[in-house]
Parts: sequence; structure tokens; C-alpha cells
Amino acid sequence: MKKELTDIVAAYEQNVRTGTGMVLATVVHVEGSSYRRPGARMLVDETGKITGAISGGCLEGDALRKALMALHQQQNKLVSYNSMEEDDVAFGIQLGCNGIVHILFEPIQPQNANNPVACLQQAIQERKEAVLVTLFSLQATHNQQPGTCYLLTKENTVSSALPTTLETVVAAKALQVLQTKTSLFADNINQQALSAFIEFVSPAVALHIIGAGNDAMPLAHMAKQLGWQVSVMDGRNHLATTTRFPLADHLVVGKPEQIIHDISKDEWSVVVMMTHNYNYDLALLPLLLQHSLRYIGMLGPKRRMERLLNELVQQGCTITAAQQQHLYGPVGLDIGAETSEEIALSVLAEIKAVLSYRNGHSLRYRQEAIHPRSNSTTEATEHS
Repeated sequence: MKKELTDIVAAYEQNVRTGTGMVLATVVHVEGSSYRRPGARMLVDETGKITGAISGGCLEGDALRKALMALHQQQNKLVSYNSMEEDDVAFGIQLGCNGIVHILFEPIQPQNANNPVACLQQAIQERKEAVLVTLFSLQATHNQQPGTCYLLTKENTVSSALPTTLETVVAAKALQVLQTKTSLFADNINQQALSAFIEFVSPAVALHIIGAGNDAMPLAHMAKQLGWQVSVMDGRNHLATTTRFPLADHLVVGKPEQIIHDISKDEWSVVVMMTHNYNYDLALLPLLLQHSLRYIGMLGPKRRMERLLNELVQQGCTITAAQQQHLYGPVGLDIGAETSEEIALSVLAEIKAVLSYRNGHSLRYRQEAIHPRSNSTTEATEHS
């Protein structure tokens, strides 16, 4: 889950309370190169306030005007920006990329319980993997654009009034995206002049920090800046406090066998152990290994983790190679970190790389494009 989505939902909730009109702008398709990929969003309210971003800053000025026009007309609008066309350059839209960006503007009607932001709100609140489907026409941009019309989770489906045959196709493609966890672009949906951006939306990362020492404080703070959900857990109640961790979503005090029940166990949940207490870690680690966590980081030298594992084996614990693959110790990427803040940066970067199936190498050595690019009917943006 991108942080900007949670920011957009928060701004939406505030606008609903104040009765302020608003428009959601979404990048639904990109041809060639662009600073932001499909799924980038911003919410524009009637006062001109912007939450989120659809570019590096080059489109926001004109997009604001288009958003206010869509709000005035109360009609979805599809606008295309082409960095290769002289008109766009002359108009002052310097994309800084060699591509075409298609942006859909959708006026938000809070009285509609299934409006686009309400769908995002539901996906965030349930903390479930979800798929959002947005329909639009690239061939007939002046026609009415259907917009965001379908939400799918493993437990629930929300659909606007789509024709039965069209909804059948949309539902099948949404299920495909939910299973592959990879967004896609599809053209000519159901032999109609409609395209679809079918977006996989992952839950926010849930970071469980085990240990409430001073070195955990910048880690918790920086993780919240990323939009992650943060829990701080410790056996010492004088350390795990709201004064020390004001941004933490949850503070838990207890022994390992107690706090294990407060640790979420899905694939978007990660753990960083930084208690500086060998016996506490020795009791907690076998409990963590019973679950399929993709990342368990351990602060301290490598020999400390090896000692922990050896002692657990001597106690009769079976630790498989698959379990060890999810153990990261010493924790963090090798960036020469020394201070608590630098270590936090290193740890968060490693977690992000692991969850994104990347290796954390410098981009200058990457031979492929940073993001997958295609003009075909299956343009993918993995793990949005």
C-alpha cells in the first residue's frame, strides 16, 4: 500500500466532514517512460488543495485545472499528456520523460458508497489484498468514461452497475490479478472500445519492532513516514510508551509467549528484533519461526544469531533451510551505517527490497528498466 493512498483517504474523510467537493486523478496508462507509473493518484479539492502526486511536479499545475473543470462539470474526464508533442511542451508541460501519460479525473460523490476513494478506503481498513478496476476509453476520450467500477478482495466484491457480460470479463481479470499479485493493463475489454487498468493493491507493511530501546525510536519514526503500520513490543513497560513512540500504532508490553499473539502473520508483516536481550530473543525466535513471515531481522553481529540458532537446535528445535532464508542477521543493507538513524535507513531499505523481490543493488548497475514497460495488452507493475 502506497503512503499516498492512506493520505488520500484521510483527505477524503476530512472533505466529507466539511462538505468540500473533490476529484480523484489517477494515472491509468503509460506508454513509454514516465516519472510515475499507473496507479499514481492525487486528490484535488475545490479549494485547490492537492494530496498525492501523479508526476514529479510537471503535470500537477495543469492537472489541477483539469480536475476543477471535471468537478464543475461533474463528469469523468480522460486527459493524455504527450512529452513528444510540441503543443504539450509549448504549453509548459515538461514531463522530463519520453512517453505518454493518460490520467483519469473522477469527481467524487460521497453519497455514493462505492465511489473510487470509498473503495480505496475499504481496502485500507480491511488490510486485505485487493484489486481495483478502472475502465476508460483511449479511442473516444470525449465520451463518458466509466471510471473506477470494481473492487475485489478474497472475501468481498463491490461492483458498480456494469452490463452483465462486461462484469463477467472484469471479474475474471480481477481474479487473475488477485492471484498473480501483478497489476495489468488490458485493451478492448469485451470487444468494446474500453481499456482497463486492473490494479493490485497490497496492504500496508506491518512492522513489528521487538525492543523499545533508543535505537528503535528512529526506526519506528521513519517507518511511519513510509506509511507502514508500526508496533513496538518489549518486556519493559517504562520503555514501550507513547512518550517515546508517539507515532506507533500499537504498543505491547509482555513476555515472548504473550506478544506473539499481537504479531500479524501475513506476508506483508515483518519483524525486527532489537531487544539487546539474548534470553528474550531465544524465547521469541522459535515462536516466530512457526509462522511464514517473509522477513525476520535480528540486530547484532552474525555470531550472535548463529549462537541463537545453535542453542535452539540443542534444545530440540528443527530449523529448516526455508526458515533460515527468512532470517536476516546482521539486519540491514551494507551502506556503512553507524548511527541509529543510519541503521534504521539500512533496515527499512532491506525490508523494502525483500518485499519487492529486489536485491538492493545500486540502480546504476541495473540493465533492465526500473519498472516493467509495455504497450501491449498486459502492461505489468508488480506489487503496487
